[in-house]
Amino acid sequence: MRFLLTNDDGVNAPGIAALSTALEELGEVYTVAPATGVSGCGHSATEADFRVFQLGPQRYAVEGTPADCTRVGLHLLRGEVDWVFSGINDGGNLGVDVYHSGTVAAVREAVLRGVPGFALSHYRDRVLTEKDWARAIRWAKFAVKELLARPQEQPGYWNVNLPCPPESSSTTPEIAFCHLDGAALPLQYLVDGNVYRYHGRYTLRDRNPGGDVEACFSGKIAASFVLPVERCLDFKTNIARKGID
Repeated sequence: MRFLLTNDDGVNAPGIAALSTALEELGEVYTVAPATGVSGCGHSATEADFRVFQLGPQRYAVEGTPADCTRVGLHLLRGEVDWVFSGINDGGNLGVDVYHSGTVAAVREAVLRGVPGFALSHYRDRVLTEKDWARAIRWAKFAVKELLARPQEQPGYWNVNLPCPPESSSTTPEIAFCHLDGAALPLQYLVDGNVYRYHGRYTLRDRNPGGDVEACFSGKIAASFVLPVERCLDFKTNIARKGID
């Protein structure tokens, strides 16, 4: 199999190195990733000129967004890609995070172009260390193998979030298949005059039963199969939407 690998933390981030290592035993890996970190850029794409640098035989840096990287990678490989992988993101992409996540946007772009994908993220309630990333290689390989073996009945992508147990834990978490939690992130800002900085505590977000937030926060690998246009299934207001199952 041929894999196209990208992220939103930048081509030199530890997470993309970990995921590349995890995938090398499963297929041929081509890395096309942002030259610098562009976290939280969502599905933005560059319309002006941008540069692409070849760093190695199968490794490129793009002065653009994750969506740009997916497009460039598919162009360079002439569409001959079996799966697009994005991550491993330094921080969770759970529930409604998929709407602003550059990590997730990269694989959404792939699915819209007919190529299935995986977005992998590592939830953290502390700074992730080299030990965490070394362990993430094993967990990512385990999760990817399990999910690749599952048939896909419609085009979509897997949104996978690794949990954050103590560094000393060596147990491989179980995979929890769950829906995206529809609860909004905590709304809080640090304000200094007219300068605002988001300061919502990620660890304090709602944990609704059966959702990916609850699963990941409980120490499981949260796996959600998502359609190209996401539908969060657990809204606190339970608003009925005509035409949606």
